[in-house]
Amino acid sequence: MTGPQTALEAIGAGAYVVDEQGCIVVVNARAERLLGRTADELVGKDAHDLLHRGPLGQSLPATRCNMRQAFHAGRPAQGDEDYFVRADGSLLPISWLVTPYGPGDRPSHTLIVFHPAERPAAGPGPGGAAELSELERLALLAETTTQLTSTLDVDEALHRLVALVLPRLADWVVIDLITERDEVWRAAVVEADGDRFVHHEELQGPMPPVPETSPRPLSRALRGVTSTLAGPETYQVAPDSGIAVEQRHLFDASGMHSAAIAPIRGAREVLGAMTLGRTRKPGNFTVADLPLFEDIARRAGLALDNARLYQRQRKVAETMQNHLLPQMPRVPGLHMTVRYLPAPDASQVGGDWYDAFTLSDGATALAVGDVVGHDLEAAAGMAQLRNMLRAYAWGHHEPPSRIVERLDEAIMPITDVAMATLILARVNRDAGQWRLTWTNAGHPPPLLVTRDGLTDYLTEGHGLLLGTGVHTTRRDATVALPPGSTVLLYTDGLVEVPGRTLDDGLNRLRQHAAALAHRPLSSFTDQLLERVHPPGHDDVALLALQIPS
Repeated sequence: MTGPQTALEAIGAGAYVVDEQGCIVVVNARAERLLGRTADELVGKDAHDLLHRGPLGQSLPATRCNMRQAFHAGRPAQGDEDYFVRADGSLLPISWLVTPYGPGDRPSHTLIVFHPAERPAAGPGPGGAAELSELERLALLAETTTQLTSTLDVDEALHRLVALVLPRLADWVVIDLITERDEVWRAAVVEADGDRFVHHEELQGPMPPVPETSPRPLSRALRGVTSTLAGPETYQVAPDSGIAVEQRHLFDASGMHSAAIAPIRGAREVLGAMTLGRTRKPGNFTVADLPLFEDIARRAGLALDNARLYQRQRKVAETMQNHLLPQMPRVPGLHMTVRYLPAPDASQVGGDWYDAFTLSDGATALAVGDVVGHDLEAAAGMAQLRNMLRAYAWGHHEPPSRIVERLDEAIMPITDVAMATLILARVNRDAGQWRLTWTNAGHPPPLLVTRDGLTDYLTEGHGLLLGTGVHTTRRDATVALPPGSTVLLYTDGLVEVPGRTLDDGLNRLRQHAAALAHRPLSSFTDQLLERVHPPGHDDVALLALQIPS
């Protein structure tokens, strides 16, 4: 709960989070002080039973407790003149706010923010965000932090930012981002129409460059200067830049009568600007609204900065992985294709790999393996393992089992690989018949699919995974490959799904492979991955070999 704990500590009031059963899961230090209880005395307890009391200190039935009813309703609510009981039995009159808390459209937790009732709330402002009470402001900032920091996808962060400010603060939100090439891109123009969000894509797209000296509000925000109020009259004068022309078009198209523009700053540079606009809401934004907007924009900037850094790392990792994985050799009389799918939620580099190369005796070696881990160390270990396997297979005219025995003996003293699984096979043509000989070191079994849709998992030749330190004699197995048949070598990411058994995954792969047996190899492979691959769980390396009919 490190992320929620950090967010709660930034709130200037007592705060705690409860789960779906109403039990406290995290609490901030101010709540501990106000309640006279330690976190250990609060976490895990039912908040209603432990804290909620009537004005005379009596226990409250859940049906008569305003906070409990708000919790069950699952929507934001607030109240005054309710009571918590302290550890010493004294009553604490409180004002409170309850709001759903957590990422996604259906948050699984609830945030409760409270302070002593005698503390005055912020006074109302003239039709702007200053109408929000102090508790509402604090809750909004806490929600902004947890929503935006729980994703590393730029588009998803923008989607969440829009949902946070509309329609709570404005009728329109416009997000302008500065790309890594120092170009301005209008990434989002969204209008709140009741409970519906309308995306105005016709107003999005590339923008003119940022003027170096323009005093107009958007230009100043994109230079990171300051937050500013604006209205239609701001851009009705002669434009001083292309951006000013675009802003005039925005005000004309949207009908905004009041806007506030805040810079979106990252840790090292300005990333863009956020414009909040009003068309239907009465009153204009005021300078009292700007600190809240700046706080929201600052949190958005940190989240976007982290997301961009993560995406750059993913791109570097993906490029590295593509260079590590080899090109397939052309073998007369055989069709081969390979696929590598990184897990979207991982670092896009890991220990799943494939290989195919021609041996000195004319046979073709095939390998698929998985080094434990999903990071750069796993990728480096994978490269070591693959290169050693190639050297042993080329330099020793031995069956796959003996090559893998040599490799296993060398892993611990020579490489950084802790453990790995592997299938090594050789395919060759003998008297007009293609044959596959393989050994399996703890890896999911190859799947043989005939052109008639018959399937068979090749479970023979199975032995221990690599890196256990146990010296064992490995076995080979051989099968004839009939014309039109396909052999699949794959990593476990193709068949392992959380909450399902491995047999479920293997049966699903068998079923879909049989249904696609009549397809050409490239189409067979793509369709199989689309149907079978569990998205976002693990990397997948797949090598498919097909014997022409």
